[in-house]
Amino acid sequence: MAKNPTTPSGFDVAPITRQKLSDQVFDRLWEMIVSGDLKPGDIIPSERKLMEKFGVGRPAVREALQMLANKGVITISHGERTRVNEFSANIALDQVDDIAKLLLSAEPSNLEHLKQVRKILEAGLVRVAAANCTEDDIRTLRDLVDAQRRQTKNQKGFIETDIAFHTAIANATRNPLLQAVTHAMLTWLFEYYKPLLHWSGRENTTLMEHEKLVDFLEAGDADSAAALMREHLDRSDPLYTTTLT
Repeated sequence: MAKNPTTPSGFDVAPITRQKLSDQVFDRLWEMIVSGDLKPGDIIPSERKLMEKFGVGRPAVREALQMLANKGVITISHGERTRVNEFSANIALDQVDDIAKLLLSAEPSNLEHLKQVRKILEAGLVRVAAANCTEDDIRTLRDLVDAQRRQTKNQKGFIETDIAFHTAIANATRNPLLQAVTHAMLTWLFEYYKPLLHWSGRENTTLMEHEKLVDFLEAGDADSAAALMREHLDRSDPLYTTTLT
């Protein structure tokens, strides 16, 4: 007697779901961008042409285009043709910016994790900068030290110039990923900058350390630059906190 067929054990699968038309249009356009059929700078076909090409209505096309715009892949401008954006690390990090800030505010311990990441990252990138910085980079860094010195009585201006200084070191690495990650990280940290009374008078220490960092970078002394960067960030740690002290 024939046995009834049975379902193999472990063969549990999720049911097939119907995908929204806008999601399907999004997937098609995404594939065209990934494959290079649509390159950075290219004009996206008009809504009417996309409707004809994909056999869908205008709402599905518009929603798909808005999804791409939200991801920073295309730019939709009123009165101008929609174009594919130039791709960069900044676009990728912009997508996680709000989530990163939410993560930091939702779990205070993540701020300490971020400060730890900063120490590891900047101690490493200063080594790369020491090997790659140019005379123009050194000039820019010295100008930023001078600019920060003029902001010693302006707490916000002082920290903004501080961020610009550390970003300029990242720029000297000639690594766009390091540049983008450093800029994003410092921007997130700035949300937690709190002027502390016991820090008053330490601005001169910060300026002196910045000057020494530039000297080490100009000399190509990666070891000394990395050691000073670690000490410098250890001292500035208390300035970034989730609570007022």
